Amino acid sequence: MNVFVTRSLDEIRFWSRIMKEHSLFLKLGFRCEDTQLIQEANGFYSLFEQIEAKSHGYNADTDPQQIRAFNIEVYNAAVHIWVFKRKVLGLIISCKMPGANNFPLLVDHTSREANYFRNRLQELNNGQLEPLHDAIIDENVFFLKIMADHAKFIGHLLDPSERKLVEQAREFSQDFDTLLWQAQDLSSMRPQSQTQPLLSQFLDQNRVSVVSLRDFKKTARDLIEACRIKSIIHPLLADHVYREAERFLEIIDMFENHLTGSAPQNLGHDAWH
Repeated sequence: MNVFVTRSLDEIRFWSRIMKEHSLFLKLGFRCEDTQLIQEANGFYSLFEQIEAKSHGYNADTDPQQIRAFNIEVYNAAVHIWVFKRKVLGLIISCKMPGANNFPLLVDHTSREANYFRNRLQELNNGQLEPLHDAIIDENVFFLKIMADHAKFIGHLLDPSERKLVEQAREFSQDFDTLLWQAQDLSSMRPQSQTQPLLSQFLDQNRVSVVSLRDFKKTARDLIEACRIKSIIHPLLADHVYREAERFLEIIDMFENHLTGSAPQNLGHDAWH
């Protein structure tokens, strides 16, 4: 098994679907007169749908050079959607799209994920993934911010009358803000903070909160799909944020396995040694 190939395909399959869905969510938040932006969003949806489909045509035995070329193709697509998202963010923040239904934080959030995606493809192609102890901190800083954002979005998109769920979302937001600040403190203490006991505790603590948020998202998703709660959350968005929590848990488990020396050899993104 070629780790470069399997890791590349794992990243592309996950994140190309995420980018495709971002295109849909942004489009749904545009005003009807934003025809050019709607057209661009549709174009990105089609582009990442094609990339996602193409990725499933490859497997672990594919020639690494072929995957390297594919990574460059997808990298360029990720760069372009990042530019589009930043353009949209600028229009909203400068009040040139009054009445649009995309939160600035949501647009920024989606652009951070596009930036993460393109950086990961570049790292894979250059063979320059971060050392394990740096990756543990940096990946957690990135994903804790993503999870904190998700909690805020859920709280704001639920109907205000869903008071119990809104309060739960607010509590998750505060919890993940606190975890993010702790992660940033650990980051600033590098390299002295990068001991196995500290990093192991760091991962364990984060896992507990991510599992709770993941379960909350799953419940919310199921209730939304069954039309049992009041919200303006698209059912696909509910599933989207659930999948990202699942992704974070997989990454935490992978790091823990590497720290303890028990990393399974067949893990899709087992590229840290």
